[in-house]
Amino acid sequence: MRDAVALEGLIPLDKPEGPTSHDMVARARRALGVRRIGHTGTLDPFASGLLLLCVGRATRLAEYLGAFPKDYIARVRLGVRTTTDDREGDVLARTEVGPELTEARVLEAVASFEGELAQVPPVFSAKKVAGDAAHRRARRGETLVLDPVRVTVHRIAVEAIQLPYVSFRVSCSTGTYVRAIGRDLGERLGIGGHLTELRRLAIGPFRVESALSPEELEDPEARRSAWISPVQALPHLPRMEVEPTEASLLEAGRFLPLPDSGEIQGPFPKEGDPLVVTIGDRLVAMVVRDANRLRPRKVFPLDG
Repeated sequence: MRDAVALEGLIPLDKPEGPTSHDMVARARRALGVRRIGHTGTLDPFASGLLLLCVGRATRLAEYLGAFPKDYIARVRLGVRTTTDDREGDVLARTEVGPELTEARVLEAVASFEGELAQVPPVFSAKKVAGDAAHRRARRGETLVLDPVRVTVHRIAVEAIQLPYVSFRVSCSTGTYVRAIGRDLGERLGIGGHLTELRRLAIGPFRVESALSPEELEDPEARRSAWISPVQALPHLPRMEVEPTEASLLEAGRFLPLPDSGEIQGPFPKEGDPLVVTIGDRLVAMVVRDANRLRPRKVFPLDG
């Protein structure tokens, strides 16, 4: 079931709980009849929400989408630690949630996560350890001690407190593990905790309300309505339009002179910054500023 719009671009998908992100990619490949499909960030099987699928040559744009913050709503079960920091793991310990755990303490603890953090990734995660995913090594019975990484929590706020459960919304940088926030919230309160629910609401400007259900992947009209073109996927980057002759130079690996600032939509690029090059609404190249020139980094021939 292949149509023209399914050749190059992004599809926002609302992943349900249960299947893996890879399962969703496989389903999209079957529905679209396109083999070359990837995504911009994994959701755990127990999680739901927005998964951005890159189709065709748009898979080459994934690196430019990593800077987008991600928004989630999560639910923590306090008082129970698990091996995976979520409901799918084995229980490690249980601690009674007593009357000394007040709403004021919970609110203060949640607020303390806002800002830049040194976060230890969950042992059952895709974090690479000596070239292998941590979750694979953990499942082989290895004892792992992961180094903390710097992440940023832009905003975090409590949605509901119904002890032992706490729900919160969070906007965070790529690389942040919301499971780790739930785990660490429990540790700060002295009783442990794990995530029971996680839903991704947004990736940058793209929201789950505009996403397709897995069943709608089969509907060409639904795909067409939700479709995000390569240029639409990059609203955060500066953009310039060129003539076909200049596009041909980029396709041949040639440099272009750095244009005047008036020819660029968005902030003028600094040394090494990426720039979106288009003819009309068609993406023809991703370039980077190299001194007073624009060097092609990825080209998308119009007849490709």
